[in-house]
Amino acid sequence: MRQTHDLYAFQNLRLAVVMGTSEIASAVAVALTGAGYGVAMAHDPFPPVIRRGMAFHDALYDDPVEVGGVLGERAEGLLEIAAVLSRRARVAVTPLSLMELLAYRTADVLVDARMQKALITPDFRGLARLTIGMGPKFAVGENCDIAIETRPTRVGAVLTEGETEAADGVARQLGGVGRDRFAYSDRKGMWRTPVDIGMWVPKNFVIGRHDGMPVVAPIEGFVRGIVRDGAFVPAGVKLLEIDPRGREACWTGMDERGLKLANACLRAIAARPATAPLAAFG
Repeated sequence: MRQTHDLYAFQNLRLAVVMGTSEIASAVAVALTGAGYGVAMAHDPFPPVIRRGMAFHDALYDDPVEVGGVLGERAEGLLEIAAVLSRRARVAVTPLSLMELLAYRTADVLVDARMQKALITPDFRGLARLTIGMGPKFAVGENCDIAIETRPTRVGAVLTEGETEAADGVARQLGGVGRDRFAYSDRKGMWRTPVDIGMWVPKNFVIGRHDGMPVVAPIEGFVRGIVRDGAFVPAGVKLLEIDPRGREACWTGMDERGLKLANACLRAIAARPATAPLAAFG
C-alpha cells in the first residue's frame, strides 16, 4: 500500500532533475526542494566532485548527507526514488544515467549543473518541460531553453537569449589565492588518500597518491575539497583544494557562489515558465 501511495505521489509531483552532484548542483537541488519540487540528482563522474562537504555526492556511497536543511539519500530504481521523494526535505541521489532516470517519467525542469567546461554540451531540449544550462558552452535555443552565467564577474546572470561566456581558465580568488590553492591530476589513475575534508595541512604535506605518485598540499590551510578515496581520476582535473583563510575557512554548507547560482535557477524558472507537459517516455 505504501509503495502504491509513493508511486502515485511521484507521478503527480513537480519533478526537477539536476545533472551533477557537486556543491553547485547541490545548492540548486536545495533551492528547488524549497520551491516545492521533488528533486532527483543524476550523478556524472566527470569532473570528479571535490567539495563534498558542500554536496550531496557522498550519498551515492550511503553516507549521511545534509545540505541546507535537506537530506540526500541514495536511490536506485523507481520505487526507491519515489520513496525518497515522498518524505519532506529529501533529495534522491542516483547513480542512474539521465536517460534511465527520465524513463520513469518526464521532468518538469532539467538543470545541467555539471559545469563541464571542456566537453561538448549536448542538446537536452525536449527531455523536460524546461531545460536550464549552467556555465560555459550553453546557447539559448540551441542546447537549452535558458542559461545561467557562472563566470565570477557575471555569476548568476540569467540569459533568455544568446550564449554563456567561454571558460577562461582563471580560478576565482579565495582568501586572495586563485589557482595555487588547487592540486591537479597530470595523468589518469587511481586516487588514494587518508585525508578528509576539514583537516588542516601544512604546505607540501603529502595528501594522497594518484596513480602511485605523491600529491602534496600546494599551500597550507584547511582541506576544503578532495576527491573521494578510491576514485579513478582522469588527467587535467582538480584533485583537491586548500582553503587559506584560517578561522574564516569553510568546507560545509553552501557558499555565496552556490547560493547565487541556486537563486538564479529559481529566477530562470520564473522568467520562462515551463511549457505544457510532455508525454511520459515509453
